[in-house]
Amino acid sequence: MARLALESAAASSTIPVRSGGERESVNAALEERSLGDRIYRAAITLFALSIPLLLALVAWELLSAGWPTLRRFGVGFLTSSAWDPVAGDFGAAPAIYGTLASSAVALLLAVPLALGVSIFLSELAPRWLRQPVGFLVDLLAAIPSVVYGLWGIFVLLPLLRDPVIPFLRDTLGLGATPFFRGVAYGPSILAAGLILAIMVLPYIASVSREVLLAVPRTQREAALALGATKWEMVRGAVLPYAKSGIIGGVILGLGRALGETMAVTMLIGNRHDISASLLAPGYTMASLIANEFSEASSDAHLSALMAVGFVLFATTIVVNAIARLLVRRVARGGAVR
Repeated sequence: MARLALESAAASSTIPVRSGGERESVNAALEERSLGDRIYRAAITLFALSIPLLLALVAWELLSAGWPTLRRFGVGFLTSSAWDPVAGDFGAAPAIYGTLASSAVALLLAVPLALGVSIFLSELAPRWLRQPVGFLVDLLAAIPSVVYGLWGIFVLLPLLRDPVIPFLRDTLGLGATPFFRGVAYGPSILAAGLILAIMVLPYIASVSREVLLAVPRTQREAALALGATKWEMVRGAVLPYAKSGIIGGVILGLGRALGETMAVTMLIGNRHDISASLLAPGYTMASLIANEFSEASSDAHLSALMAVGFVLFATTIVVNAIARLLVRRVARGGAVR
């Protein structure tokens, strides 16, 4: 009886044999699908490779156009303060200094505020308040830079001239330091740094918030179970886990500050000089190119501007690459402990 049952079950489960025509149609369909997959893979691979190829072409164009200046002045182009298009003497040190100084002021002001906003939204804010506040913070990134520049001219500069700088210099005694000496005319490295702080804040806050939200819930629960307060939990369990991602967000904001052009050009004063005072006008690499490129009439002047552009391009690429690597490290779970 058992043998008969097995034979009947095997007979009922027999796979029907396909005819030759059916097998050929199935094979043709599989080959067609395989051909479509190969075409799709080749297309997306080509699109992906076009991005680094485009970056390489931009770098090559800037380097080849600025090579006469880099070959003539060498390292002196990065350390010299001279900028005389008539005499053909060029040095990018004041523009490099202004770029770094304004970006440093921006990060000094934006990082604590952005980190506080991200901690509030991810850890402390009630659920009904998180989305509106997060939307308003992200909305700052959508405002055009020229609007920031106009706001800085008509609102920020008058505030700096009258109540802010006298308070910092006289009331707080910062006038004794070299960073707040001199006359406050208005356009300055400080003004450019303040407007940059507002512009980079949403980038740093957005990345930091996403990184904090990616911290496993077990980290928070373990700290609270050991008797930690809410703040002790954030400081001892959440922030150390998300350290790399937060640093990546800060460097990403730095890359944004280094390349900003319009708002900085309208507020920094555009003077090719190096001064320790934040109240003095300055120059950045982006504003130097924006101001003088349309007026450059000689090949040497154009080559000098392209060399400045290559230095700015290389700096921005390196900074953004470091930021992406740090953010990806946290996304993959490789947090710094």
